[in-house]
Amino acid sequence: MMTVDLEVADDPVSAAELRFNRTMERTLVHRTSVAEVFVTDMALAGPQRLLVAAQLPLSHGYYSDHPCGPGLFDPLLILEAGRQAGIAGGHMLGFPPDTIMMVDRFELDLPDADALRIGRLPGELLIDSRFEVTRLRRGRVRQGVVRQDLRLGDRHAGTHEMQVQVVSHDELAALRTVVRGTPAPSTGEMPDDAGPLAAPPAVVGRNNPLNVVLAQVERGEAGARALVRPRFGNRSLFDHDYDHLPAMVLTEAARQLAVVACGDAVVWPVSVTGGFRRFAELDLPVHAAAVRVPYGASGDRARGSGAGGPARDRVDVSFTQDGTVIAEVTLAMVRHG
Repeated sequence: MMTVDLEVADDPVSAAELRFNRTMERTLVHRTSVAEVFVTDMALAGPQRLLVAAQLPLSHGYYSDHPCGPGLFDPLLILEAGRQAGIAGGHMLGFPPDTIMMVDRFELDLPDADALRIGRLPGELLIDSRFEVTRLRRGRVRQGVVRQDLRLGDRHAGTHEMQVQVVSHDELAALRTVVRGTPAPSTGEMPDDAGPLAAPPAVVGRNNPLNVVLAQVERGEAGARALVRPRFGNRSLFDHDYDHLPAMVLTEAARQLAVVACGDAVVWPVSVTGGFRRFAELDLPVHAAAVRVPYGASGDRARGSGAGGPARDRVDVSFTQDGTVIAEVTLAMVRHG
């Protein structure tokens, strides 16, 4: 049984008390490699509210690998730090060690690019994280929403929100077997082979071929399409074994396809919204299709740049497997200046 009583802070802390000098225990954020842990400290700050510190590295083999250079902290690095803060926060609030928080939907908004600029020191990201229970069953937390306010140094950087399902490892394994009808293969069993049709790194906004996750890329007048084919030897994307392509890999695939759709290797996401309906199975092809909506087209300025800011093109990416849509990601892209 996974009965959880969410804790309440009797002695709330302030952000000034958090430390950035060492990472937290890697198992609290479900990572195998210490190098892939970004959360450094965490403390209860109120009812179902936590303050979380994360250090953003100055250089990283995956997050810093962009043709435009590492002038800004990668938005997907911010996204990963927020994801780790949500997982670690769940354990601090009382979730057992075998708990998995599956993301159904997330929304990341980073409107101020200047707040992400890399200086001489690693970034100190403060995450004000609140957990709201949205579904209980027989006293067990089953669904919730994690809302996060993000500050980088002394500047407000943006917001991040995740809608999550809360399950145990055994429950997830049983669900996967029922849905598939057969045991799922593991990423640890998959060959680390780029293949002859892998996208050239520069086309998808990368330098290192190991970080390319697309193959058979085709660009059209209004968008692009490709197969999702990551390198399973990439230990940033596959820090441990999975029985599916995780949401972060699909998000990276969406980012790379958005770069292709925009026809510009130095465009950069300033907002990303993802919705995940089904697991991306490893033994069936995953097709990705992107539609680019230029800024201002059809009067759509809802996620536009605002006065004086750079124009944002919206790119809608859908992922299909066996003819069924399994996930959708929408990105607002600007030129990285």
